[in-house]
Amino acid sequence: MTAPRLDIDLDKIYHNACSLVRRLAARGISVTGVTKASLGSTAIANTFLRAGVTHLGDSRIDNIEAMHREHITAPMMLIRSPMLSQVTRVVRHSDMSVNTEMTVIRALSAAAGVAGCTHGIMLMVELGDLREGIMPADLEHVAREVVRLPHVRLCGIGTNLACQSGVVPDSGNMDELSALAETLEATLGVHLAIISGGNSANLDWALGASVTGRINNLRLGESILLGCEPLHRQPIDGLYTDAITFVAEVIEQKLKPSQSRGHIAQTAFGDAAQFVDRGRIVRTILAVGHQDIDPGGLSAPIDMTILGTSSDHLVLDPGNNVLSVGDEIRFGVNYSALMKAMTSRFVIKAERGGKRGVQQEISGHRVTKSYQEMGGPTSSRYSP
Repeated sequence: MTAPRLDIDLDKIYHNACSLVRRLAARGISVTGVTKASLGSTAIANTFLRAGVTHLGDSRIDNIEAMHREHITAPMMLIRSPMLSQVTRVVRHSDMSVNTEMTVIRALSAAAGVAGCTHGIMLMVELGDLREGIMPADLEHVAREVVRLPHVRLCGIGTNLACQSGVVPDSGNMDELSALAETLEATLGVHLAIISGGNSANLDWALGASVTGRINNLRLGESILLGCEPLHRQPIDGLYTDAITFVAEVIEQKLKPSQSRGHIAQTAFGDAAQFVDRGRIVRTILAVGHQDIDPGGLSAPIDMTILGTSSDHLVLDPGNNVLSVGDEIRFGVNYSALMKAMTSRFVIKAERGGKRGVQQEISGHRVTKSYQEMGGPTSSRYSP
Protein backbone atom coordinates (compact mmCIF):
# COMPACT_ATOMS: atom_id res chain seq x y z
CA MET A 1 0.00 0.00 0.00
CA THR A 2 1.27 3.44 -0.89
CA ALA A 3 0.96 6.85 0.75
CA PRO A 4 -0.44 9.37 1.21
CA ARG A 5 -3.71 7.58 1.93
CA LEU A 6 -6.87 7.63 3.96
CA ASP A 7 -7.38 4.45 5.97
CA ILE A 8 -11.14 3.93 6.23
CA ASP A 9 -12.49 1.41 8.75
CA LEU A 10 -15.99 0.51 7.59
CA ASP A 11 -16.74 -1.47 10.75
CA LYS A 12 -16.12 1.61 12.91
CA ILE A 13 -18.24 3.74 10.59
CA TYR A 14 -20.99 1.10 10.83
CA HIS A 15 -20.79 1.19 14.63
CA ASN A 16 -21.04 5.01 14.68
CA ALA A 17 -23.96 5.05 12.25
CA CYS A 18 -25.84 2.30 14.11
CA SER A 19 -25.39 4.09 17.41
CA LEU A 20 -26.71 7.42 16.13
CA VAL A 21 -29.58 5.83 14.17
CA ARG A 22 -30.66 3.94 17.30
CA ARG A 23 -30.39 6.93 19.65
CA LEU A 24 -32.26 9.25 17.31
CA ALA A 25 -34.95 6.67 16.52
CA ALA A 26 -35.80 6.71 20.21
CA ARG A 27 -36.58 10.43 19.75
CA GLY A 28 -38.65 9.83 16.60
CA ILE A 29 -35.93 11.14 14.29
CA SER A 30 -34.65 9.35 11.17
CA VAL A 31 -31.19 9.81 9.67
CA THR A 32 -30.20 10.85 6.18
CA GLY A 33 -26.62 9.62 5.70
CA VAL A 34 -24.59 12.35 4.03
CA THR A 35 -22.01 11.02 1.56
CA LYS A 36 -20.45 14.25 0.26
CA ALA A 37 -17.32 14.02 2.45
CA SER A 38 -16.71 10.48 1.17
CA LEU A 39 -17.07 11.53 -2.48
CA GLY A 40 -20.06 9.22 -2.89
CA SER A 41 -18.07 6.13 -1.80
CA THR A 42 -20.12 3.02 -2.57
CA ALA A 43 -18.67 1.16 0.40
CA ILE A 44 -19.51 3.96 2.83
CA ALA A 45 -22.97 4.45 1.33
CA ASN A 46 -23.74 0.75 1.74
CA THR A 47 -22.39 0.87 5.30
CA PHE A 48 -24.78 3.74 6.09
CA LEU A 49 -27.69 1.78 4.63
CA ARG A 50 -26.87 -1.37 6.59
CA ALA A 51 -26.86 0.76 9.72
CA GLY A 52 -30.42 1.93 9.08
CA VAL A 53 -30.30 5.39 7.49
CA THR A 54 -33.50 6.14 5.55
CA HIS A 55 -32.00 8.27 2.77
CA LEU A 56 -28.61 9.11 1.31
CA GLY A 57 -27.83 12.79 0.88
CA ASP A 58 -25.17 14.49 -1.19
CA SER A 59 -24.51 18.04 -2.37
CA ARG A 60 -23.10 16.96 -5.75
CA ILE A 61 -25.26 15.31 -8.38
CA ASP A 62 -22.06 13.72 -9.75
CA ASN A 63 -21.72 11.70 -6.54
CA ILE A 64 -25.37 10.63 -6.65
CA GLU A 65 -24.96 9.52 -10.26
CA ALA A 66 -21.84 7.57 -9.30
CA MET A 67 -23.75 5.74 -6.56
CA HIS A 68 -26.53 4.90 -9.02
CA ARG A 69 -23.98 3.47 -11.43
CA GLU A 70 -22.92 1.17 -8.59
CA HIS A 71 -26.55 0.00 -8.28
CA ILE A 72 -27.36 1.74 -5.00
CA THR A 73 -31.14 2.07 -5.08
CA ALA A 74 -31.81 3.83 -1.77
CA PRO A 75 -33.76 7.12 -1.81
CA MET A 76 -31.38 9.94 -2.74
CA MET A 77 -31.59 13.56 -1.61
CA LEU A 78 -29.64 16.39 -3.24
CA ILE A 79 -28.82 18.53 -0.19
CA ARG A 80 -27.70 21.65 -2.06
CA SER A 81 -30.12 23.74 -4.12
CA PRO A 82 -29.97 22.46 -7.71
CA MET A 83 -28.26 24.49 -10.41
CA LEU A 84 -30.57 25.44 -13.26
CA SER A 85 -28.06 23.88 -15.63
CA GLN A 86 -28.42 20.49 -13.90
CA VAL A 87 -32.19 20.10 -13.40
CA THR A 88 -32.48 17.27 -15.95
CA ARG A 89 -29.79 15.27 -14.16
CA VAL A 90 -31.32 16.08 -10.77
CA VAL A 91 -34.78 14.72 -11.54
CA ARG A 92 -33.36 11.61 -13.20
CA HIS A 93 -31.01 10.64 -10.39
CA SER A 94 -32.33 12.10 -7.11
CA ASP A 95 -35.69 11.43 -5.51
CA MET A 96 -35.84 14.84 -3.86
CA SER A 97 -33.83 18.03 -3.53
CA VAL A 98 -33.66 20.97 -1.14
CA ASN A 99 -34.86 24.20 -2.74
CA THR A 100 -35.27 27.93 -2.13
CA GLU A 101 -35.91 29.45 -5.59
CA MET A 102 -39.18 29.17 -7.53
CA THR A 103 -37.30 29.58 -10.82
CA VAL A 104 -35.44 26.38 -10.11
CA ILE A 105 -38.51 24.53 -8.80
CA ARG A 106 -40.46 25.37 -11.98
CA ALA A 107 -37.54 24.08 -14.05
CA LEU A 108 -37.46 20.88 -11.98
CA SER A 109 -41.18 20.41 -12.60
CA ALA A 110 -40.72 20.83 -16.34
CA ALA A 111 -37.75 18.46 -16.42
CA ALA A 112 -39.64 15.87 -14.36
CA GLY A 113 -42.52 16.08 -16.80
CA VAL A 114 -40.20 15.29 -19.71
CA ALA A 115 -38.63 12.45 -17.72
CA GLY A 116 -42.02 11.04 -16.77
CA CYS A 117 -41.42 11.21 -13.02
CA THR A 118 -42.37 13.22 -9.94
CA HIS A 119 -39.62 14.98 -8.02
CA GLY A 120 -39.74 15.66 -4.28
CA ILE A 121 -39.21 19.21 -3.04
CA MET A 122 -37.94 20.11 0.43
CA LEU A 123 -38.19 23.83 1.07
CA MET A 124 -35.31 25.19 3.12
CA VAL A 125 -36.10 27.92 5.64
CA GLU A 126 -33.73 30.66 6.84
CA LEU A 127 -33.62 30.53 10.65
CA GLY A 128 -30.59 32.67 11.40
CA ASP A 129 -27.42 31.10 9.96
CA LEU A 130 -27.70 33.15 6.74
CA ARG A 131 -26.83 30.45 4.26
CA GLU A 132 -29.60 29.05 2.03
CA GLY A 133 -33.24 29.48 3.01
CA ILE A 134 -36.58 31.12 2.38
CA MET A 135 -37.48 33.79 4.91
CA PRO A 136 -40.18 32.45 7.25
CA ALA A 137 -42.65 35.18 6.27
CA ASP A 138 -42.39 34.08 2.61
CA LEU A 139 -42.63 30.32 3.19
CA GLU A 140 -46.39 29.95 2.82
CA HIS A 141 -46.42 31.82 -0.49
CA VAL A 142 -43.63 29.68 -1.94
CA ALA A 143 -45.19 26.45 -0.67
CA ARG A 144 -48.53 27.39 -2.21
CA GLU A 145 -46.84 27.82 -5.59
CA VAL A 146 -45.03 24.48 -5.27
CA VAL A 147 -48.21 22.48 -4.60
CA ARG A 148 -49.75 23.90 -7.79
CA LEU A 149 -46.97 22.55 -10.03
CA PRO A 150 -47.74 19.26 -11.83
CA HIS A 151 -44.57 17.16 -11.64
CA VAL A 152 -43.19 17.95 -8.20
CA ARG A 153 -44.50 17.21 -4.73
CA LEU A 154 -43.91 19.16 -1.54
CA CYS A 155 -42.43 16.47 0.70
CA GLY A 156 -41.19 18.59 3.56
CA ILE A 157 -39.35 21.59 4.95
CA GLY A 158 -35.93 21.87 6.53
CA THR A 159 -33.25 24.23 7.72
CA ASN A 160 -29.49 24.38 8.07
CA LEU A 161 -27.65 25.90 11.01
CA ALA A 162 -24.05 26.23 12.19
CA CYS A 163 -22.35 25.76 8.80
CA GLN A 164 -22.13 29.40 7.69
CA SER A 165 -22.38 31.53 10.82
CA GLY A 166 -22.06 28.99 13.62
CA VAL A 167 -25.64 29.47 14.84
CA VAL A 168 -26.43 26.77 17.40
CA PRO A 169 -29.53 24.61 16.88
CA ASP A 170 -31.65 24.96 20.01
CA SER A 171 -35.21 24.73 21.26
CA GLY A 172 -35.96 28.22 19.92
CA ASN A 173 -35.13 27.69 16.25
CA MET A 174 -36.27 24.05 16.26
CA ASP A 175 -39.64 25.00 17.78
CA GLU A 176 -39.94 27.68 15.11
CA LEU A 177 -39.41 25.09 12.37
CA SER A 178 -42.01 22.80 13.96
CA ALA A 179 -44.50 25.67 14.14
CA LEU A 180 -43.93 26.55 10.48
CA ALA A 181 -44.65 22.94 9.52
CA GLU A 182 -47.89 22.93 11.52
CA THR A 183 -48.99 26.21 9.95
CA LEU A 184 -48.28 25.04 6.39
CA GLU A 185 -50.19 21.81 6.88
CA ALA A 186 -53.19 23.59 8.36
CA THR A 187 -53.22 26.37 5.78
CA LEU A 188 -52.55 24.33 2.63
CA GLY A 189 -54.17 21.07 3.65
CA VAL A 190 -51.01 19.07 2.95
CA HIS A 191 -48.98 16.52 4.90
CA LEU A 192 -45.27 17.20 5.22
CA ALA A 193 -43.53 13.84 5.49
CA ILE A 194 -40.08 15.18 6.38
CA ILE A 195 -39.21 17.99 8.77
CA SER A 196 -35.41 18.06 8.61
CA GLY A 197 -33.92 20.00 11.51
CA GLY A 198 -30.36 20.17 10.21
CA ASN A 199 -27.04 18.38 10.38
CA SER A 200 -24.60 16.87 12.87
CA ALA A 201 -24.60 20.18 14.77
CA ASN A 202 -28.16 19.34 15.87
CA LEU A 203 -27.17 16.27 17.89
CA ASP A 204 -26.76 18.00 21.26
CA TRP A 205 -30.27 19.40 20.89
CA ALA A 206 -31.82 16.24 19.42
CA LEU A 207 -30.43 13.90 22.08
CA GLY A 208 -30.93 16.28 24.99
CA ALA A 209 -34.16 18.17 24.33
CA SER A 210 -37.19 17.29 26.44
CA VAL A 211 -39.35 17.40 23.29
CA THR A 212 -38.36 17.40 19.63
CA GLY A 213 -41.66 18.65 18.21
CA ARG A 214 -42.23 17.92 14.54
CA ILE A 215 -38.53 17.43 13.73
CA ASN A 216 -38.26 13.88 12.36
CA ASN A 217 -35.05 13.90 10.32
CA LEU A 218 -31.39 14.95 10.58
CA ARG A 219 -28.75 14.91 7.84
CA LEU A 220 -25.60 13.38 9.35
CA GLY A 221 -22.13 13.04 7.87
CA GLU A 222 -19.32 14.35 10.10
CA SER A 223 -20.70 12.80 13.29
CA ILE A 224 -20.82 9.34 11.71
CA LEU A 225 -17.49 9.47 9.89
CA LEU A 226 -15.42 11.22 12.58
CA GLY A 227 -17.34 10.56 15.79
CA CYS A 228 -17.54 14.21 16.86
CA GLU A 229 -20.04 17.04 16.88
CA PRO A 230 -19.30 20.15 14.78
CA LEU A 231 -20.20 22.88 17.29
CA HIS A 232 -17.15 22.40 19.49
CA ARG A 233 -15.49 19.40 17.77
CA GLN A 234 -15.97 17.30 20.90
CA PRO A 235 -16.06 13.48 20.71
CA ILE A 236 -19.54 11.96 20.91
CA ASP A 237 -19.83 9.51 23.76
CA GLY A 238 -19.62 5.92 22.54
CA LEU A 239 -18.40 6.68 19.01
CA TYR A 240 -15.06 5.97 17.33
CA THR A 241 -13.07 9.09 16.48
CA ASP A 242 -10.53 7.21 14.35
CA ALA A 243 -12.77 5.51 11.80
CA ILE A 244 -10.84 7.48 9.17
CA THR A 245 -7.15 8.38 9.55
CA PHE A 246 -4.55 9.90 7.23
CA VAL A 247 -1.16 8.27 6.55
CA ALA A 248 1.91 9.97 5.06
CA GLU A 249 5.44 8.69 4.39
CA VAL A 250 8.76 10.10 5.60
CA ILE A 251 11.04 11.19 2.74
CA GLU A 252 13.69 13.12 4.68
CA GLN A 253 14.99 13.05 8.24
CA LYS A 254 17.81 15.48 9.10
CA LEU A 255 19.26 17.56 11.90
CA LYS A 256 18.87 21.22 10.91
CA PRO A 257 18.69 24.67 12.50
CA SER A 258 15.32 25.60 13.95
CA GLN A 259 15.77 29.18 12.77
CA SER A 260 15.78 29.98 9.05
CA ARG A 261 18.40 32.36 7.66
CA GLY A 262 18.15 35.12 5.08
CA HIS A 263 15.56 37.85 4.46
CA ILE A 264 12.01 36.61 5.17
CA ALA A 265 9.00 37.32 2.93
CA GLN A 266 5.73 35.43 2.44
CA THR A 267 5.63 31.66 2.19
CA ALA A 268 4.27 29.83 -0.87
CA PHE A 269 0.73 30.21 0.47
CA GLY A 270 1.01 33.80 1.62
CA ASP A 271 1.67 33.13 5.29
CA ALA A 272 4.17 34.95 7.48
CA ALA A 273 6.61 32.33 8.74
CA GLN A 274 7.20 32.26 12.48
CA PHE A 275 10.33 30.70 13.98
CA VAL A 276 11.54 30.09 17.52
CA ASP A 277 15.27 29.52 17.78
CA ARG A 278 15.76 26.22 19.63
CA GLY A 279 19.15 25.43 18.17
CA ARG A 280 19.56 22.38 15.94
CA ILE A 281 16.57 20.02 15.85
CA VAL A 282 15.52 16.99 13.83
CA ARG A 283 13.23 18.00 10.99
CA THR A 284 11.17 15.25 9.34
CA ILE A 285 9.68 15.81 5.90
CA LEU A 286 6.61 13.88 4.73
CA ALA A 287 5.47 13.49 1.13
CA VAL A 288 2.20 15.40 1.46
CA GLY A 289 1.11 19.02 1.18
CA HIS A 290 -1.66 21.50 0.50
CA GLN A 291 -2.46 19.78 -2.81
CA ASP A 292 -3.46 16.66 -0.87
CA ILE A 293 -4.81 17.78 2.50
CA ASP A 294 -5.84 20.71 4.67
CA PRO A 295 -2.80 20.71 7.00
CA GLY A 296 -4.69 22.69 9.63
CA GLY A 297 -7.10 19.78 9.93
CA LEU A 298 -4.47 17.19 10.83
CA SER A 299 -3.88 15.95 14.39
CA ALA A 300 -0.27 14.83 14.76
CA PRO A 301 0.70 11.97 17.07
CA ILE A 302 1.57 12.88 20.64
CA ASP A 303 5.01 14.53 21.00
CA MET A 304 5.09 15.48 17.31
CA THR A 305 4.49 18.97 15.97
CA ILE A 306 3.68 20.14 12.44
CA LEU A 307 6.15 22.95 11.70
CA GLY A 308 4.90 23.96 8.27
CA THR A 309 3.47 22.83 4.96
CA SER A 310 4.05 23.75 1.32
CA SER A 311 2.23 22.40 -1.72
CA ASP A 312 3.98 18.99 -1.60
CA HIS A 313 5.91 18.81 1.71
CA LEU A 314 4.90 18.67 5.36
CA VAL A 315 7.66 19.45 7.88
CA LEU A 316 7.35 17.75 11.24
CA ASP A 317 9.20 17.97 14.52
CA PRO A 318 9.25 14.30 15.61
CA GLY A 319 10.06 15.11 19.24
CA ASN A 320 11.70 12.15 20.94
CA ASN A 321 10.45 9.64 18.36
CA VAL A 322 13.09 7.94 16.25
CA LEU A 323 12.01 7.86 12.61
CA SER A 324 13.58 6.68 9.37
CA VAL A 325 13.01 7.42 5.69
CA GLY A 326 10.17 5.16 4.52
CA ASP A 327 8.34 5.14 7.87
CA GLU A 328 4.68 6.08 7.91
CA ILE A 329 3.02 8.58 10.25
CA ARG A 330 -0.68 8.35 10.99
CA PHE A 331 -2.71 11.52 11.68
CA GLY A 332 -6.21 12.19 12.91
CA VAL A 333 -8.34 14.30 10.55
CA ASN A 334 -11.08 16.86 10.97
CA TYR A 335 -13.90 17.42 8.47
CA SER A 336 -11.97 19.92 6.38
CA ALA A 337 -8.93 17.65 6.07
CA LEU A 338 -11.15 14.68 5.23
CA MET A 339 -12.96 16.48 2.40
CA LYS A 340 -9.73 17.83 0.91
CA ALA A 341 -8.03 14.42 1.01
CA MET A 342 -11.08 12.66 -0.45
CA THR A 343 -11.09 15.10 -3.36
CA SER A 344 -7.39 14.72 -4.14
CA ARG A 345 -6.56 12.09 -6.75
CA PHE A 346 -3.10 11.82 -5.19
CA VAL A 347 -4.51 10.34 -1.96
CA ILE A 348 -5.28 6.61 -1.91
CA LYS A 349 -8.60 5.67 -0.29
CA ALA A 350 -8.06 2.34 1.48
CA GLU A 351 -11.30 0.80 2.78
CA ARG A 352 -11.35 -2.24 5.03
CA GLY A 353 -13.96 -4.18 6.98
CA GLY A 354 -17.65 -4.13 6.22
CA LYS A 355 -20.10 -6.92 5.62
CA ARG A 356 -18.24 -8.35 2.64
CA GLY A 357 -14.86 -8.29 4.32
CA VAL A 358 -11.76 -6.40 3.33
CA GLN A 359 -12.12 -4.23 0.23
CA GLN A 360 -8.45 -3.30 0.15
CA GLU A 361 -5.91 -5.21 2.22
CA ILE A 362 -3.80 -2.89 4.34
CA SER A 363 -3.21 -4.85 7.54
CA GLY A 364 0.02 -6.41 6.29
CA HIS A 365 1.63 -3.05 5.54
CA ARG A 366 4.13 -1.74 8.10
CA VAL A 367 3.06 1.42 9.90
CA THR A 368 6.11 2.15 12.02
CA LYS A 369 4.74 5.01 14.05
CA SER A 370 0.96 5.02 14.15
CA TYR A 371 -1.42 7.63 15.54
CA GLN A 372 -2.60 5.10 18.13
CA GLU A 373 0.92 3.96 19.13
CA MET A 374 1.89 7.56 19.81
CA GLY A 375 -1.13 8.29 21.96
CA GLY A 376 -3.94 9.06 19.52
CA PRO A 377 -7.29 7.58 20.63
CA THR A 378 -8.43 4.30 19.17
CA SER A 379 -11.91 5.28 20.24
CA SER A 380 -13.78 7.90 22.18
CA ARG A 381 -14.84 6.43 25.49
CA TYR A 382 -15.64 3.16 23.78
CA SER A 383 -14.21 -0.28 24.35
CA PRO A 384 -15.23 -2.99 21.87
